[in-house]
Amino acid sequence: MNVPIQSACLAALLGAALCASAAGAARPNVLFIAIDDQNDWVGPLGGHPLVKTPHLDRLAQRGTTFLNAHVQAPLCNPSRTSLLLGLRATTTGVYGLAPWFRNVDALRDRVTLPQHFKAHGYTTYTTGKIFHGNPGGPAKRAAEFDVWGPAGGIGVKPPQKLIPPTPMGNHPLMDWGCFPHRDEEKGDWQITTWAAERLRAMPRGQPFFLAVGYFLPHVPCYATQKWFDLYPDDDSVLPPLRDNDRADVPRAAWYLHWDLPEPRLAWMRENGQLRNLVRSYLACTSFVDAQIGRLLEALDAAGLAENTVVVVWGDHGYHLGEKAITGKNTLWERATRVPLIFAGPGVVRGARCTRPAELLDLYPTLADLCGLPPRADLEGVSLRAQLADADAPRARPAVTSHNPGNHAVRSERYRYIRYADSSEEFYDLRADPNEWTNLSGDPAYAAQLAEHRRWLPARDAPHAPGSAHRILTYDASADQAVWEERITIRRGDPVP
Repeated sequence: MNVPIQSACLAALLGAALCASAAGAARPNVLFIAIDDQNDWVGPLGGHPLVKTPHLDRLAQRGTTFLNAHVQAPLCNPSRTSLLLGLRATTTGVYGLAPWFRNVDALRDRVTLPQHFKAHGYTTYTTGKIFHGNPGGPAKRAAEFDVWGPAGGIGVKPPQKLIPPTPMGNHPLMDWGCFPHRDEEKGDWQITTWAAERLRAMPRGQPFFLAVGYFLPHVPCYATQKWFDLYPDDDSVLPPLRDNDRADVPRAAWYLHWDLPEPRLAWMRENGQLRNLVRSYLACTSFVDAQIGRLLEALDAAGLAENTVVVVWGDHGYHLGEKAITGKNTLWERATRVPLIFAGPGVVRGARCTRPAELLDLYPTLADLCGLPPRADLEGVSLRAQLADADAPRARPAVTSHNPGNHAVRSERYRYIRYADSSEEFYDLRADPNEWTNLSGDPAYAAQLAEHRRWLPARDAPHAPGSAHRILTYDASADQAVWEERITIRRGDPVP
């Protein structure tokens, strides 16, 4: 090779290397923020008229809010498993609080969202609740994230429960209210402090994926007095409730939460706890919002905000009296609709998207925004088009599943629910945002029902080995369900 040609080749190679280095340095970071049990009671979603979440409000102003985002399962473990693996619960077979997905042979080597980022040059950090449960010892933890911070969780607790004993076992997590303590003693404060310190110390030129998982407003939802003082101690805080809310709801809807520690509305009223729970939930929501504010301030102070994709999501919603219950484990709007807010590079500012979105879409969306190679084995689709134009069309609705055979299909206007015994619900959310009128038997909606039925999952995987806790199976031949392999539910049995 002559010298001029050799010099030209070397120059070209050097230029390519410099371009690749620059591209790598410019690759966006990711701040990945999860909130446990957070329904749509945040300012950007308008789910509660009195809620105060100024930091989420500001994040929404500099990004895109999905007003119609839904989980793939209304329960922590299956929802997070779905999001992190990019697979539906009807594919993984993980529907309950167990198993940990790495204990399922078919999922043992599945590449998670943070692993995909790690494989493409990102340093990955985590603190608080991202997975449901602990992966195990140091080697197993290192395989999931590079750096692990504090676990977070409840933090300081009162010497004894603040509320009366609750039905179905008086579960220790069933508690809420205010007692003397400091915000700094709470697990969510501590994980925020750790994450903020990491942001301030982030090495320049090395892209990062930082996952921060908040525990609150999960029960026990304790808050200090300053957060309770944001909300009036009167019935103006209560959500819209209807006493005969379930009069036109199939009996199978009860099967999904047959024997759970979360109290029914009747118990809450009899024990004067409904307003207390609602205020506690709102107070904890505002407290978590303040922690997110601390995170975002640290991101700004570190000079990282302009090149960091921020995403905030909730793992499922939570009932606070609606449909005669508290808790999750349902296929209604209150249990499936969650915050989903993006901000940062590639995201239009101040946008509000009404297209249905799924948490399943986070994996391909973040990979897309950050220029990572796409994966062909994901069941979600990138939301990048809607992040550039909130009115961009989307070809499919959002689908939520809770145990085999029980599914909800949420389009831009309607919610369709089908239970394992083939009973149905159908709601027009524009006319009936509280889902008070089941239209499934109305012939005027036959066409809409047919359109939504076609989106029911083609695959309905049975429970994965080791499944436990909030597991339901239905035997059509006997017309009976079995709850957690210990309670047989027959058609005429009284609802507990």
